[in-house]
Amino acid sequence: MLPFKRALRPLAALLLAAALATAPAATAHAASAPSRGWNDYGCKPSAAHPLPVVLVHGTFGNSIDNWLSLAPYLKDRGYCVFSLDYGQLPGVPLFYGLGSIDKSAEQLSAFVDKVLAATGAAKADLVGHSQGGMMPRYYLKFLGGAAKVNALVGIAPDNHGTTLSGLTNLLPYFPGAGDLLKTATPGLADQIAGSAFLAKLNEGGDTVPGVRYTVIATKYDEVVTPWRSQYLTGPDVRNVLLQDLCAVDLSEHVTIGTIDRIAFHEVANALDPAHATATTCASVFS
Repeated sequence: MLPFKRALRPLAALLLAAALATAPAATAHAASAPSRGWNDYGCKPSAAHPLPVVLVHGTFGNSIDNWLSLAPYLKDRGYCVFSLDYGQLPGVPLFYGLGSIDKSAEQLSAFVDKVLAATGAAKADLVGHSQGGMMPRYYLKFLGGAAKVNALVGIAPDNHGTTLSGLTNLLPYFPGAGDLLKTATPGLADQIAGSAFLAKLNEGGDTVPGVRYTVIATKYDEVVTPWRSQYLTGPDVRNVLLQDLCAVDLSEHVTIGTIDRIAFHEVANALDPAHATATTCASVFS
């Protein structure tokens, strides 16, 4: 048994290192970091932007670090903006989104209820990066979220799982590695293409009635692979490739969700389609 466990360690380490290498660096604990104006529970939505926006971080992210650029971008445009931490593992600070995704969706459900109660709005819009763009679909489909959400904008979401640039294809060569991964970091195991979680999530269709969906992807994504697996099918879906808007945009998985203002402009369009403007390379200055 000991040699077998030793054989598993390199694969587990490789999967963890790959995820950590593409995660935003944590700057401070989310509870004490400055939010630069968002998570203001006294904020009341305006007539121009009547729905609060809930930001949902990705795997190894948190409610602050993921949104140091996008949250102020939306706040400056008149939105009430909120973000949550979810998927915490005991004894693991700063890096979240590692717990079972169905349980994370329950945390999102409670947070949306809190935001709606504070703002008085009937519905919210959700914007999520990576797992944060996929996990809310479980909330919409199985936890009653469709009645409380107007739109879901996924930035590089792993809607149909990921091969992690082929790395997950090594799992069959290490018997028991999948079980080890699911025990240690169930949120990672749930995101592997072909997982039982994803089969349940996508069975019967990608979308639910009454919600608008937008997916913003980059062909240079090295984490959610193949990148086309991010796309959704169904009514009220808009799939957007960043390079169709600006061919010279080289953003990969992390930067599309954390600093890319061309992607941010498309997020703003998705939140307010009635006043959308063309997204081009020049949108980086908007």
